[in-house]
Amino acid sequence: MQSREKLTLGMDTSGSPLLLTVKKGDKIFSVRRKGVKQEKLLFPALESLLAKAGAQMEDIGQIFIIRGPGRFTGIRISLTFASMMQFLNKTQVRGATMFEVLCRQAESSRAFAAWKKQNPQGALAVVLHAFREEYFLQIFDEEKKGPAWLSREELLSRLSAYGKPLFLAGSDKDAHPLSGLVGHSYAFASEKDCFVRPATLLEMAQEDSWSQNSLEPLYLKPARFELVQPK
Repeated sequence: MQSREKLTLGMDTSGSPLLLTVKKGDKIFSVRRKGVKQEKLLFPALESLLAKAGAQMEDIGQIFIIRGPGRFTGIRISLTFASMMQFLNKTQVRGATMFEVLCRQAESSRAFAAWKKQNPQGALAVVLHAFREEYFLQIFDEEKKGPAWLSREELLSRLSAYGKPLFLAGSDKDAHPLSGLVGHSYAFASEKDCFVRPATLLEMAQEDSWSQNSLEPLYLKPARFELVQPK
């Protein structure tokens, strides 16, 4: 009996819209669902996706997830599902942060290559809206510092104080361009590179480097988070 083709499933449940994608042969199938209650959206969306691809749950041989940052419950959903599939079906799991995914997309663009040629000392930074007037930031340079959760004022101050040219990827609240937030003193990735593309998840899933810490969530706390001690 001929064995069925094993599929790679890409998942982003960190926020809205939820994104699921699989590749079967040379075709990529994707499903997006708007809403913040990913716990209710996941399985109906997965059922729809597998039906489109003519596949079944047991056909999933590999899963690639986005580990965060984002909505706490949303991140936990993909981690729990991937962990369950790994335990029950020996499914291979790989994962990356949203910063790393958008960095990959921006760095692969012609716009970034042209900008980097003119600004060899410059760096790529990913900015994501977190909550109200707060933002996530990670700058990809030789210092290799981790991401931060900043107020709007802190974000603008850190970007302006960086001292080297910056190429920005990401989005403001309600998916608006970053130029409205930070002004026009920076170079910006194109809109298509600022949101997760299904092909990027499926491409990164094939790389062994994303196996490390694949089920470790990225939760960030505000830089000004303080524990108030009782008097």
